[in-house]
Amino acid sequence: MTRLNLVLLLAVLASALYLVRVQYESRRLYVEVERAEAEMRRLLVENERLQVERRAQATPARVERVAREQLQMRAATPAITQYVTLKGASK
Repeated sequence: MTRLNLVLLLAVLASALYLVRVQYESRRLYVEVERAEAEMRRLLVENERLQVERRAQATPARVERVAREQLQMRAATPAITQYVTLKGASK
C-alpha cells in the first residue's frame, strides 16, 4: 500500500508542477499578446499620421510651388513649346 501512496504522491506533485508551468506560460503568452496589440495600435496611429502628412504634401498648390522653387520648372506656353514633326508622315 505504501508503494501506491508514493506513486500517487509523485503523480500529484508532477501534475502540480505541470500546472504551475502551464499557468506561467499562459501568463507569459498573454503579456506577449498585449504587447503585440499595443504595438499594432501604435503602428496604426503612426500610419494614419503618415497618411495625413502624405495628403498634405500632395496638394496641387504645394506640388506647383515645389516644382517652381526647387526644380525651377515653369508652365508650358506656346512661346517655349517646341513641336517635333516626323518627315514624310501624313496627316
